[in-house]
Amino acid sequence: MARDLYEVLGVEKTATDDEIKKAFRRKARQLHPDVNKAEDAEEQFKELNEAYDVLSDANKRAQYDRFGTIPGASGGGQPYVDFDDIFGGGFGMGDLFSSFFGGGMGGGGARVRREGRDMGVGLRLTLEEVAAGVKKEIIYDRLAPCPECDGSGLGENGKEVTCPECHGQGRVVTVQRTFLGDMQTATTCPTCGGTGQTIENPCSECDGQGRVPDRQRVSVEVPVGIRDGQQLRLSGYGEAGMRGAAAGDLIVTCRIMPHDFFQRDGDNLHTRVNVSIVQACLGADIEVEGIMEDEKVTVSIPAGCQNEQVVRVRGYGMPRFKSDARGDLFTHVSVVVPKKLSKRERELLEELAKEMGEEYAEERTPFQKIKDAFN
Repeated sequence: MARDLYEVLGVEKTATDDEIKKAFRRKARQLHPDVNKAEDAEEQFKELNEAYDVLSDANKRAQYDRFGTIPGASGGGQPYVDFDDIFGGGFGMGDLFSSFFGGGMGGGGARVRREGRDMGVGLRLTLEEVAAGVKKEIIYDRLAPCPECDGSGLGENGKEVTCPECHGQGRVVTVQRTFLGDMQTATTCPTCGGTGQTIENPCSECDGQGRVPDRQRVSVEVPVGIRDGQQLRLSGYGEAGMRGAAAGDLIVTCRIMPHDFFQRDGDNLHTRVNVSIVQACLGADIEVEGIMEDEKVTVSIPAGCQNEQVVRVRGYGMPRFKSDARGDLFTHVSVVVPKKLSKRERELLEELAKEMGEEYAEERTPFQKIKDAFN
């Protein structure tokens, strides 16, 4: 991006977070393709959104101020969050402004939904975070209560009045004359959107909706032992309702990423350990890393252990959800046969083979190998 980000938003470098938010909302309403008919409207809005992505994030803004470059990935600085609006598709600032422009009174006779919708995000977690419990910050875009009017939609000396179009009924009746006679049709009032109320002197920031597109930060406590696909509901953190109506909820779906060492099966964990043929024959105590921080687990390999045998270690699996108990750790044993032996190792194995009455191939000298190759 060639232009200075502060210039894109139209603010000074000393601008506060609130000033940056207000500037973004003001310019976004001017540049959004729904209202801006310029050929490069989408590019202008994209540039504005990218500038806000950086300047609304404290860490990205500090890096930009220091180095004059845009930090890594865009998208609000949340590499572990997947956006998934549960009413269909991803939901970014562009979509929020489209909803905002379409959410005022009017809209072709469709009844306006006053209550806020639920929104959903998928939160990616590591197995270690699930085992210990973790607090995560989620950054997402939503229609939030307007800070200028506290969500009321009223400007200075503003008030709600009965809609002059439908007289408070929320719908209008039209009469159409046909050859069959007069036909009456009742439709949602286009002026008040079916609410029966309009606003005199609406808030200039939200156009009387009581909500504005905004970037939200919320902390979520992920409980110990949560399963993949389980959901956490944060009441009131979804889409804000219009003019103080109830807000929707934010539904957080936990997605647990694959682990390099462990595989989860309910509250149990499975892992693999390698042992030598000597350890498999004689038995051994093998120390492996546990799922908890700095945890060491001793796996007792029994004498005569077979390849792919499973050794169970009780109480070292995943913590159970809403419990102090833990599942078990199942270790799958791989007996590793060495590809090369030292002279002494071979002698010992040959002695063991003779002792056990086992047949074995005698070691061949390099000369014999060459001779065999020509025969």
